[in-house]
Amino acid sequence: MIEAFQNINKVFESKVRLGIMAVLMVNEDVDFNTLKELLSLTDGNLASHTRALEELGYVVCQKTFVGRKPKTSFQATSEGKKAFKAHIEALENFLKST
Repeated sequence: MIEAFQNINKVFESKVRLGIMAVLMVNEDVDFNTLKELLSLTDGNLASHTRALEELGYVVCQKTFVGRKPKTSFQATSEGKKAFKAHIEALENFLKST
Protein backbone atom coordinates (compact mmCIF):
# COMPACT_ATOMS: atom_id res chain seq x y z
CA MET A 1 0.00 0.00 0.00
CA ILE A 2 2.94 2.35 0.60
CA GLU A 3 3.80 2.08 -3.10
CA ALA A 4 0.46 3.71 -3.90
CA PHE A 5 1.70 6.91 -2.22
CA GLN A 6 4.89 7.06 -4.30
CA ASN A 7 3.43 9.13 -7.13
CA ILE A 8 1.19 11.41 -5.09
CA ASN A 9 2.44 14.96 -5.65
CA LYS A 10 2.64 16.93 -2.39
CA VAL A 11 2.11 20.16 -4.34
CA PHE A 12 -1.49 19.12 -4.96
CA GLU A 13 -2.23 18.28 -1.32
CA SER A 14 -3.49 21.86 -1.07
CA LYS A 15 -7.12 21.97 -2.15
CA VAL A 16 -6.53 25.43 -3.63
CA ARG A 17 -3.70 24.22 -5.89
CA LEU A 18 -5.70 21.13 -6.77
CA GLY A 19 -8.63 23.38 -7.70
CA ILE A 20 -6.50 25.77 -9.74
CA MET A 21 -5.02 22.93 -11.76
CA ALA A 22 -8.40 21.24 -12.20
CA VAL A 23 -9.85 24.44 -13.67
CA LEU A 24 -6.81 24.95 -15.91
CA MET A 25 -6.93 21.36 -17.16
CA VAL A 26 -10.35 21.92 -18.76
CA ASN A 27 -9.80 25.51 -19.93
CA GLU A 28 -7.06 26.78 -22.21
CA ASP A 29 -6.59 29.83 -19.99
CA VAL A 30 -8.47 31.46 -17.14
CA ASP A 31 -8.26 35.01 -15.89
CA PHE A 32 -7.51 35.90 -12.27
CA ASN A 33 -11.00 37.09 -11.37
CA THR A 34 -12.70 34.02 -12.82
CA LEU A 35 -10.39 31.70 -10.87
CA LYS A 36 -10.97 33.75 -7.73
CA GLU A 37 -14.75 33.48 -8.08
CA LEU A 38 -14.81 29.80 -9.08
CA LEU A 39 -12.68 28.78 -6.11
CA SER A 40 -14.04 31.37 -3.61
CA LEU A 41 -10.60 32.76 -2.80
CA THR A 42 -9.19 36.09 -1.75
CA ASP A 43 -6.82 37.98 -4.03
CA GLY A 44 -3.85 37.24 -1.79
CA ASN A 45 -4.64 33.56 -1.39
CA LEU A 46 -5.00 33.02 -5.12
CA ALA A 47 -1.88 35.05 -5.87
CA SER A 48 0.30 33.07 -3.47
CA HIS A 49 -0.87 29.69 -4.77
CA THR A 50 -0.57 30.62 -8.44
CA ARG A 51 2.90 32.02 -7.75
CA ALA A 52 3.94 28.72 -6.17
CA LEU A 53 2.60 26.77 -9.17
CA GLU A 54 4.35 29.20 -11.50
CA GLU A 55 7.68 28.77 -9.70
CA LEU A 56 7.36 25.00 -10.18
CA GLY A 57 6.71 25.48 -13.89
CA TYR A 58 3.18 24.09 -13.67
CA VAL A 59 1.44 27.28 -14.80
CA VAL A 60 2.36 30.39 -16.72
CA CYS A 61 1.03 33.84 -15.98
CA GLN A 62 0.25 36.35 -18.71
CA LYS A 63 -0.33 39.99 -17.91
CA THR A 64 -1.96 42.18 -20.53
CA PHE A 65 -4.06 45.31 -20.71
CA VAL A 66 -7.63 45.41 -21.95
CA GLY A 67 -8.12 49.05 -22.66
CA ARG A 68 -6.56 50.64 -19.60
CA LYS A 69 -7.31 47.77 -17.23
CA PRO A 70 -4.74 45.10 -16.40
CA LYS A 71 -5.74 41.49 -17.02
CA THR A 72 -3.91 38.52 -15.53
CA SER A 73 -4.49 35.09 -17.04
CA PHE A 74 -3.12 31.66 -16.21
CA GLN A 75 -2.47 28.63 -18.35
CA ALA A 76 -1.31 25.14 -17.39
CA THR A 77 2.04 24.14 -18.91
CA SER A 78 2.65 20.73 -20.45
CA GLU A 79 4.77 19.92 -17.39
CA GLY A 80 1.92 20.98 -15.10
CA LYS A 81 -0.62 18.91 -17.02
CA LYS A 82 1.66 15.88 -16.87
CA ALA A 83 2.22 16.29 -13.11
CA PHE A 84 -1.49 16.75 -12.44
CA LYS A 85 -2.48 13.70 -14.50
CA ALA A 86 0.15 11.61 -12.69
CA HIS A 87 -1.21 12.82 -9.34
CA ILE A 88 -4.80 11.92 -10.26
CA GLU A 89 -3.69 8.50 -11.51
CA ALA A 90 -1.81 7.92 -8.24
CA LEU A 91 -4.94 8.79 -6.24
CA GLU A 92 -7.03 6.45 -8.37
CA ASN A 93 -4.48 3.63 -7.92
CA PHE A 94 -4.46 4.23 -4.18
CA LEU A 95 -8.24 4.03 -4.01
CA LYS A 96 -8.24 0.83 -6.05
CA SER A 97 -5.64 -0.75 -3.75
CA THR A 98 -7.65 -0.23 -0.56
